[in-house]
Amino acid sequence: MSHGSSQTFDWDQVRTRLVQAEPALYELEPGGALALDLNADGWMLELSPDGQLICQTGMDLEDLKSLLSEGTCEDLPTDELAKQAKTLMNRTVSKYRPLLLQSGFAERTDINEHFVAVQFSRPVDYQKPEAVFDLLRWCRQQLRL
Repeated sequence: MSHGSSQTFDWDQVRTRLVQAEPALYELEPGGALALDLNADGWMLELSPDGQLICQTGMDLEDLKSLLSEGTCEDLPTDELAKQAKTLMNRTVSKYRPLLLQSGFAERTDINEHFVAVQFSRPVDYQKPEAVFDLLRWCRQQLRL
């Protein structure tokens, strides 16, 4: 994916600088994306090594299955669970969707057999760290409870 300029940066250096500026950031996996939990609605930020800032919320399908079955042995198919998860998450997502879309984020839904996540992503330029920090601060302010 090309964004018009060839971004070259050392992810290890960028990651170190980001964590120094925002100590609440944590690694999702060693050397991988950095994440920051935002609020009780399950929103989190993720800064990826490929230059994306992702604001997302999601739902674990096993948790949802337990919640919906209420002790019964009914086994709901993944597509039905995903549909229920999207319905339940819509209230929190619809609260932030207009603002995020107007601010240059693109929306997508990620579904697999384990979870459903609604993600809003936007490219960031790690060669302009102050702009990245400003966007992080803005996201934290907007997505707080």
